[in-house]
Amino acid sequence: MTSSIFTAFTLPNGQVIKNRLVKAAMEENLANVEHLPDTVLKRLYKAWADGGVGLIITGNVMIDHLAMTGPGGVVLEQDTDLKPFIDLAQLSQSNDTKIWMQINHPGRQVFKKMGGKVLSPSDVALDMGKHSAMFSTPKPMDQTEIDDVIQRFTITANRAEEAGFDGVEIHAAHGYLLAQFLSPLTNKRQDQWGGSLENRARLLLEVVKSVKAACSDSFAIAVKLNSADFQRGGFDIEDAEQVVKMLGELNIDLVELSGGSYEAPAMQGRTADNRTLAREAYFLEFASKIAENVSVPIMTTGGVRRYDVAKQVIDNGMHLVGMASALALTPDLPNKWQQDSTILGHIPIVDWKDKTLSGLATMALVKQQLRRIGSGKSPNLSASPVWALITDQVRAAKLTKRYKKQHKI
Repeated sequence: MTSSIFTAFTLPNGQVIKNRLVKAAMEENLANVEHLPDTVLKRLYKAWADGGVGLIITGNVMIDHLAMTGPGGVVLEQDTDLKPFIDLAQLSQSNDTKIWMQINHPGRQVFKKMGGKVLSPSDVALDMGKHSAMFSTPKPMDQTEIDDVIQRFTITANRAEEAGFDGVEIHAAHGYLLAQFLSPLTNKRQDQWGGSLENRARLLLEVVKSVKAACSDSFAIAVKLNSADFQRGGFDIEDAEQVVKMLGELNIDLVELSGGSYEAPAMQGRTADNRTLAREAYFLEFASKIAENVSVPIMTTGGVRRYDVAKQVIDNGMHLVGMASALALTPDLPNKWQQDSTILGHIPIVDWKDKTLSGLATMALVKQQLRRIGSGKSPNLSASPVWALITDQVRAAKLTKRYKKQHKI
């Protein structure tokens, strides 16, 4: 059975993705004590490669071991041992699959109990309602810290290429550091890094330029960007379209459009400004509007679990379709669709009254399945969200203790 989602796609730099289905990034927290990919992570990525996606985008790889989105995260810095990354890249490239490393700095989205650096363009703390105490007020970055971040993104990208990865995706969405610079809600600066959209986009553009200069032309450079923050007064679709045009002038290979942040978890289908999202392919309507007016290839991610919806994404002018949670529970869904397009991917939905706890429980369910696949077990489609959340919190507490002891925080 042939369909547009199973045709190859050639990126602007000439790299060929064998089909339009992408394993989008998910938080895994599966690194070993040295923050390196270990057996569990390698087995998980091999399952995705064998499962039929054209491209795997890794979970967050951090550019600074003192600025982590959570414990158990992977870190790639100047002096990191490359061998585990070389192994991960090679395993992920089986079955003619491409692998890109998502590289990130959390900025202010660092859990208080983790410690380390909590940086942002301005000293605007996260507003998580009654859960706000989970995060510290960030320190506004000075020029030295901004220069350091640009250099760190560049070093990590360069080393990813050295390890044999096919590209990097620079994370500028979901409320992390580069998204904090883009949003007028978190960027209150009066210097060249704040104010107008051009100034707010400057850090992202400088990172992209620096990474492009350090890597070869055959190495893909992508950016993950919010189509909107889904918060009143935040970064919105008109801003996103302008930033995609700016990125187009730098000849990048792909923009992945997503949405939301810790404060408004639209990437899980929930907004903070009461805008409704589609039940599947949450951001397709927003991404389609942007794709009409830009030259950069566009991918969108968010809740895709059905073949017909994946096809609709491509039919609506997207070049690639990202899938995350559905591949945590059915890693070989693309192969299954080749045989039977009516097979449904499974996505856990936790609809509790407390949005923060719902979000944490949803992530915990997904991470639980990633651990199962990485341990050679089958996913459990009927796992309890309460039990998943409790075990995830206990595991995170142990990993946080290990992290703080190791880095003397």
